[in-house]
Amino acid sequence: MSSPQAPEDEQGGDPPGDLRSVLVTSVLNLEPLDEDLFRGRHYWVPRSHRLFGGQIVGQALVAAANSVSEDVHVHSLHCYFVRAGDPKVPVLYQVERTRTGASFSVRSVKAVQHGKPIFICQASFQQVQPSPMQHQFSMPAVPAPEELLDSETLLDYYVRDPNLLEKYQVGMNRIAAQEVPIEIKLVNPPTSSQLQHVEPKQMFWVRARGYIGEGDIKMHCCVAAYISDYAFLGTAVLPHRRQHEVHFMASLDHSMWFHAPFRADHWMLYECESPWAGGGRGLVHGRLWRQDGVLAVSCAQEGVIRVKPKVLKSML
Repeated sequence: MSSPQAPEDEQGGDPPGDLRSVLVTSVLNLEPLDEDLFRGRHYWVPRSHRLFGGQIVGQALVAAANSVSEDVHVHSLHCYFVRAGDPKVPVLYQVERTRTGASFSVRSVKAVQHGKPIFICQASFQQVQPSPMQHQFSMPAVPAPEELLDSETLLDYYVRDPNLLEKYQVGMNRIAAQEVPIEIKLVNPPTSSQLQHVEPKQMFWVRARGYIGEGDIKMHCCVAAYISDYAFLGTAVLPHRRQHEVHFMASLDHSMWFHAPFRADHWMLYECESPWAGGGRGLVHGRLWRQDGVLAVSCAQEGVIRVKPKVLKSML
């Protein structure tokens, strides 16, 4: 597919093509069954043993993108998670060509398991158009990813900290054992004493593991959709860890707006914050920044969060 190209990563060139990202070759690779009907499988399931929401969003966007012409690209999507997904069976994606216009086209996607919808999505695509009206927020000043520890090294540091509570060590070991197809570097990672109480904000550099290439902006958008749901809703829980344990957490809806071309296999800064939580729900906002300071994607999500008070151990 031809498309506008994102700038090259100023920190280095592309890895060899034989290191193709598993997100392209497997995770977001759908099997066509009929016109506008696709089947997707699952390659990573989080500790909740439910389908990872980012994979469903990414696969749905792949299905929608297959139904539009090469000269249009997604500019927004809005999704609802209506049922828990079953990781033991594939997902069917049914695409409806809601509207095909001269400048904008809309596609509706329904994800189905066991004969019932588990997810619905509407994605809007636009032909690339010049605009004399432009503005954006400024990217936060943070250390470059090359200056930060990777997630594996950081987790190993936490696990080896003798002051870290045992339950946190167990959780860290479980996270370390997961084979996640993205790389993450936390900005200002908390010390072991801060893990229990932080602000409802976090920033981390993120990119796909492996090589995607610069030729298809549609695939980079699909990978960004996958990435956008990782650790996103958890931002709302950060200030409540001292008093509460999370009993249940799941996404309710997810929205994205795509602003500028980018490479999902190059480092992007994910800036996440939770402006509100209440009523058993949490709201989070996110921004994905290119390394050159361009705002590439904006995200928003609301999810259900059920907590229970922590039981304090007796001092006797």
